[in-house]
Parts: sequence; C-alpha cells; structure tokens
Amino acid sequence: MEQRVWTISNILSALRIVLVIPITICLVSEFPFHRYYAAGLVLLAIATDFFDGYLARRFHQVSELGKILDPLADKIAIGFIAIVLVVLGDVPLWYVILVIVRDVLILLGAYSIKRRKGIVPQSNLPGKIAFTLIAAVFFFCTLKIQKLSWLTNGLLWLSVIMMVVSLLFYAQRLFVGRNFHNQ
Repeated sequence: MEQRVWTISNILSALRIVLVIPITICLVSEFPFHRYYAAGLVLLAIATDFFDGYLARRFHQVSELGKILDPLADKIAIGFIAIVLVVLGDVPLWYVILVIVRDVLILLGAYSIKRRKGIVPQSNLPGKIAFTLIAAVFFFCTLKIQKLSWLTNGLLWLSVIMMVVSLLFYAQRLFVGRNFHNQ
C-alpha cells in the first residue's frame, strides 16, 4: 500500500520548521512590537504541532514519514528558537543544553528501535506534555514580560520535571522494548 507523502499533517509539520525563520527574524529585529509578532508565530508553531497529529489520526493519514517528521520538526523548532533566546539572554544556557541533550538522546533511541525492530516509535504522552511546557517557556520568554517572570520560572521547572519523566518513558521503550506505539 502506497502512502501519500504530502498529507495535511506532514505539511503542517514542515511548516513548523519553516516558521523558525520568521520567528528568528522577529526576535532579533528591533521594530515595534517585534516580540509580540514572534510570540504570535510561536503560537502558530504550537498550533501546527497540535493539529498535525490530530488531522493525521482523524483522516487516517498516519504515515512513517509523519512519525519521523513530527518529532523532528519539534526538535528543530525548539532547538533553533532556544539558541536564539539564549543568545538574546532570555533563556538560561543550562536549560537549553538540557532540552537539546534530551532530544538527541530520544532521537538516538528512536533510531536504535527503528534498526532493531523495524518500526518508528511514536511520541508518548509525557513527551508531548514536556514539549508543550517547553514551548510555553519559550513563548513567555519571547514575550519577555517582567510581571510574568514568576509564571515563566514555574513553567521552566515544571518542564524540567516532565523532560526527565518523558526521558524515562523513552528509556523504557529502548531498554525494555514495550510501548512502541502512541500511548
């Protein structure tokens, strides 16, 4: 059975990668309300992450490419935006290192599972929650509203906890070999 490559959900995942460019431009530029435009684009990227999976399941377009492209788009978008926010001094370097190391470990584990079992593991619920919290941290850091720093810090630490939890779930998949499909 041949699977279509350019499904709506795969296009949304690809769009998330493309959105990195205008988000970066808005963050590093100095025009009126540039932070708000960047935050709006970050929200759009978050929306593509929600809708790509929903639409893939709704229209029965779950594909091997989508299982790879969706988390890859997440990691590319988060990684690039994180680096820009570190350079601007809006996110601590240790946090971005933690995000990137976790993502690299997950990618290596998924590659190992693909080689051993011949399947591409889907994201798990703790991983989706961690991604959402990381995106929320970057959204609030993008806005850079001092009165909301307490919320940003709380989300940062909550995301650290969920990154560890999700990494443990992914490690279980790798070492125990169960729960390869979406939970």
